[in-house]
Amino acid sequence: MEQKHILVVEDDTSLAEWIGDYLVDHDYSVTVATQGDFALEMIAEESPDLVLLDVMLPVKNGFDVCKEAREFYLGPILFMTACVEDGDEIRGLEVGADDYLTKPIRPKVMLAHIKALLRRSSDEQPKQVLQFGCLVLNATAKSVTIEQHVLSLNANEFDAFWLLASHAGTVVARTDLINELRGIEYDGFDRSIDIRISRLRKKLQEAPEQPYKIKTIRGQGYLFCRDD
Repeated sequence: MEQKHILVVEDDTSLAEWIGDYLVDHDYSVTVATQGDFALEMIAEESPDLVLLDVMLPVKNGFDVCKEAREFYLGPILFMTACVEDGDEIRGLEVGADDYLTKPIRPKVMLAHIKALLRRSSDEQPKQVLQFGCLVLNATAKSVTIEQHVLSLNANEFDAFWLLASHAGTVVARTDLINELRGIEYDGFDRSIDIRISRLRKKLQEAPEQPYKIKTIRGQGYLFCRDD
């Protein structure tokens, strides 16, 4: 089973280290940010499965981080706050948080909240949105946005992109692409899929000789790169 990635945003380095070690011991992958501005950059670049977000942060506070992150990040955000007043909880939910924890952090309670949020997130079926940092694919709207800029794709191009992104990190064979997208068996000569991929790369502003997100794996098929 693939490890879930949690971004811990906490300016108290000893607390951040303790939380990180605890989560790693429970089979999670963890990265840490100690400033609000750095946290936003890491959310966009790493697209973690969950963000554990402190409210009081240097440079940019947790409320602002959450509000700005919600413009491009769809995963669960779990607030940590030392304040027990209802106002902080309400404000956190209003800017897009899914849940909150009060300090001092109780490890078993934190773990239970994290598991519940991740389970709720993974249970949302069918999945209509795929996100890779600032790249977002929406199956309902058949839209692709990069840093909130909408790419102009036709339905055929979107379908090919969605299929590859749905198998991010895994090579998708040309035969499977043709069978899935055209409903026919590959005859060894059909180049319609190659044309779609070429158009996608141009619209993603990728150099054909050095494709970034969509790579050709010679003799196998195409690979959508998750983090290159």
